[in-house]
Amino acid sequence: MDHQGVLSLRRWMLAPLAGGLAAMALAAAAPALAAAPAAGPKPATAKPAAPKSAAPKTAVPKTGTFDARRPADIVALLSGMEATTEIARKADGQVFMKVTTPGGGFGAQMVGCNEAFTSCKAIALYTAFARKGVNMVQINDYNRSQLTCRGVMAPSGEPSVMYAVLLNGRQTRDEMREHIGVWQGCLGGFGEFIQDPIGFLSRPQG
Repeated sequence: MDHQGVLSLRRWMLAPLAGGLAAMALAAAAPALAAAPAAGPKPATAKPAAPKSAAPKTAVPKTGTFDARRPADIVALLSGMEATTEIARKADGQVFMKVTTPGGGFGAQMVGCNEAFTSCKAIALYTAFARKGVNMVQINDYNRSQLTCRGVMAPSGEPSVMYAVLLNGRQTRDEMREHIGVWQGCLGGFGEFIQDPIGFLSRPQG
């Protein structure tokens, strides 16, 4: 999710003060003559009002701004990709999600979250495979052959794969969709690996 500050300059209009000057006329009247009435002051001509300066515009925050650090935005993003996402629990600065897709399910774990669980520092996508038989040496060889996907052995002995992303407020929806696309590649590749570890590792990985 980025914030921009807007500096507004106000123009203050200083209207000059017009001071009225009173003239005093001294008339010497002869005894036989009546004093002529003094002419009254001319009415002041009204000046047209100065146009008011336009009020400074206030920046309105854009609605629907995506922030990859917000769990709610990740849920909405996955929902838009035909996945059903459920927040299973929140604890110890982590948000655990259960994601269900037409092709299967996986877990999502957001870590480094604030106290309100509204902003997190990273997300890990992971799943375990029920098939056993892969050993730690083969998983280590798998990890050496991969740039982004990481294989691990669950305590139950099930081979698992994980993909992690550091989050920031500049990441767009499209960038996060690309990360999820990489994760889908991890699922497919790791699935092939556990079916035939020796055959998978004998092929060039690119």
